Amino acid sequence: MLTLYPEVKPYNKFRLQVSELHEIYVEECGNPHGIPVLAVHGGPGAGCDSTMRRFFDTTHYRIILFDQRGSGRSTPHAELEENTTQNLMSDMEAIRERLGIEQWMLFGGSWGSTLSLAYAQHYTDRVLALILRGIFLCRDQDLQWFYQDGASHIFPDYWEDYVRLIPENERDDFISAYYKRLTGSDDVMRMATAKAWSTWEARCATLRPNHDVVEYFADPHVALSMARIEAHYFVNGIFLEAGQLLRDAPTLADIPGIIVHGRYDIICPLDNAFDLHHNWPQSKLEIVRDAGHSALEPSIIDALVRATQEMGYRFRDLIENQ
Repeated sequence: MLTLYPEVKPYNKFRLQVSELHEIYVEECGNPHGIPVLAVHGGPGAGCDSTMRRFFDTTHYRIILFDQRGSGRSTPHAELEENTTQNLMSDMEAIRERLGIEQWMLFGGSWGSTLSLAYAQHYTDRVLALILRGIFLCRDQDLQWFYQDGASHIFPDYWEDYVRLIPENERDDFISAYYKRLTGSDDVMRMATAKAWSTWEARCATLRPNHDVVEYFADPHVALSMARIEAHYFVNGIFLEAGQLLRDAPTLADIPGIIVHGRYDIICPLDNAFDLHHNWPQSKLEIVRDAGHSALEPSIIDALVRATQEMGYRFRDLIENQ
């Protein structure tokens, strides 16, 4: 079974002013002349971390990471204004242009798969290939499953902690109830609901309990941005038309892709990946038999590293021609 590559440090870090309000953090590591790949983090609002660099062979890849608006080291933190799917796609284009990249690969999981799909469908000629994990189509049925009624039957003990902060008369719409508190003026309630929202997600993310994952998402800095920004996107239908990602999947006809999805993914059930695969002719679906949602589960790591190796071999001529 393959594991993560060794730790690697960025050779370039910079901040990019993408609007009068927002400034985003960007870094590069690996081979400056390698295959350019943009790692697209999840959430929205989770931010990127050093582990995301380690799915790639640094001799073959030019690895680019960025914190999306309001996330991680981007500022202002947890900001909702001027924070839409269209804004994030525009930021990705701004990064590509700043770095002088003609085409790049996208590597994204969970919300990162959502944003990567939206970008690839809009900027098709800019995308070499896609490696996507834990597909999240953000359909109403997907949101209802995880935040209203579905996953609650798998983890009723964790669900108790999620519902506890919401009065019974508001429990018919948990996303709206949480959004009201996450955007309210009560600082104590805002932080409490942020931690409850993020902890519910983290507890469900792995097939086996993983304290490190729960601890990371429960960190106040991460929890606040992720809960606020996720709720903001979800109450606004992720700023896309209903069903748009599946409807426009045929636009990816000439883009090769590898989809990695855990069979026991509770956050984003397997039908997300299955439906995408059947609407995307060039995709290959890898169902990981002993994993859930998290990118850090051993079998998911193995599948993702194999995917980057496969794509690295496929596009090796980009390096050889430098």
